[in-house]
Amino acid sequence: MLRILAVNLVAPLLLVAGILYLNQYERALLDSEMEALRGHADLIAAALGEGAVTADTALFTDAQIPVTCHMLDRVEASAMVIRLGSLSGDRVRLFDSDGILIADSTGLSRKKHAVEMIDLPPLDNERTSVLQGWINALANSFRDLPDYRESADQTASDYSEVLNALEQGRTGLSLRVLSSGRRLMSAAAPITFYRHVVGSVMVSRPDTAVARGLYRTRRDILNMFFSTLTVTVLVSAYLGRGLARPVQQLAKAADRVRSQRGRHYRIPDLSSRHDEIGDLSVSLRHMTESLYQRMDETERFAADVAHEIKNPLTSIRSAIETIDRLDDSCKKARLLNIVKDDVDRLDRLISDISDASRVDAELSRTEGTFIALRPLLQILGEVCTPALNEHKIGIRLELPEHDTQAIVHGSEDRIVQVLRNLIGNAQSFSPEGSTLTLGLHLSANRAHITVEDEGPGIPTGKEEAIFERFYSERPRKEAFGSHSGLGLSISRQIVASHGGTIHAKNRTDDTGNIMGARFTVSLPLVTPLSLPNSEKPKPAIREYNIHASADFSDATG
Repeated sequence: MLRILAVNLVAPLLLVAGILYLNQYERALLDSEMEALRGHADLIAAALGEGAVTADTALFTDAQIPVTCHMLDRVEASAMVIRLGSLSGDRVRLFDSDGILIADSTGLSRKKHAVEMIDLPPLDNERTSVLQGWINALANSFRDLPDYRESADQTASDYSEVLNALEQGRTGLSLRVLSSGRRLMSAAAPITFYRHVVGSVMVSRPDTAVARGLYRTRRDILNMFFSTLTVTVLVSAYLGRGLARPVQQLAKAADRVRSQRGRHYRIPDLSSRHDEIGDLSVSLRHMTESLYQRMDETERFAADVAHEIKNPLTSIRSAIETIDRLDDSCKKARLLNIVKDDVDRLDRLISDISDASRVDAELSRTEGTFIALRPLLQILGEVCTPALNEHKIGIRLELPEHDTQAIVHGSEDRIVQVLRNLIGNAQSFSPEGSTLTLGLHLSANRAHITVEDEGPGIPTGKEEAIFERFYSERPRKEAFGSHSGLGLSISRQIVASHGGTIHAKNRTDDTGNIMGARFTVSLPLVTPLSLPNSEKPKPAIREYNIHASADFSDATG
């Protein structure tokens, strides 16, 4: 939640940090105020040039030529300066052509000591607050402006803009910082009479209007920021609770499932959220159910193993106890054969149980390969032919066209184990002179491998029961206990781990007579175009883990 809040606050904080300065807006306001001040100074200078200039005629002693000099009428000019300054509210100072201060609208032109001007608070109750002072200090902290200093005897040399007006006859502007932190805007305009500079007028005002406008704008922005901040915090809290709380619930539920022995507690169902959290809860629920199901299967498997092992152990114990009471050597030899058969049965049973328990772990560790089924079945048929011929059983292959790409992904050895087990079962039930058919059929996205025999078929209603553990339905010619009954169960386990299915049914003719059994293994196909060149199988070269000497005696039925 803190991370969500921090990420959501980055944008508003950066926004308010940048807006607090409002450089462009402030510059525009200052330019506007300075231009207005320039116009005001030019207007006052024009008024003084028209109404406060007098002519003074003097005679040069050598040539006795009268010369008329124009200069400011100090009395008239001072009156006009004080009047115009009081009307505008600005401070107006008048300098003669020699740069001497002759009039000040504040009436301080005659004072011989320094005077510090401090602006009083505005009359509209819009007093400067702590926030405004902080904003102004922050806004001015990076500005490099000269300080305003006012000497006791002011002259034009104290102000660069006044010198510029007197010497160059152009209006000059200046911006300085007062001791209060405010800025002082000044404009000095030349007073001309027929293009002759007779003095300069300096108009000054603090940036009160600019500061007030900036303060209002910043205050509004800050108000908006705090409103946005509040909404952001609430939304972040809502979002954080919406994400963190359900994740915490799922984590606590997972801990309870792990720590508690009972199964009454389940992962909360959050699928109604229709988002990633809901998908996570569904996945966790399915994982938990699969875990409980696997635990139940393990428990049933352990019970079945105990039951299956107990039978030969009971038989062995009974035979051993009986041998001690028998004197007939023939009967003792018969009992010893029974013990031997039971020991072989136990050995086979333990080996098959070990293989069944390793299937899941081995498949989870094994990295699958891409397998071409057509050449695999061809080689499998060639390898199985000698063993089937010993039992006078033929084999027929029904495969698609040669260029058909039937490729699956998985464990090559385990798929071969499944097919060998099915072929071994078919051979066990096939009579002499019959034919076993190994076929491959393709649908839109699946490959169907079929193993058909011409035996007695599957007992009615046992099509699914034959895949259960330790179920054994063997032909009469085989000795009891020669199979553990785990072969088809292991086969289904292997096929399911490859994303496929395996099922069995009887083949019948048109009249409904059973002609044999058909086992079908369906596996998902892999598109050849999606394979990298290095992963494409090479049927002509690839060797499969099939032993030609196998007689299917190790195939568990």
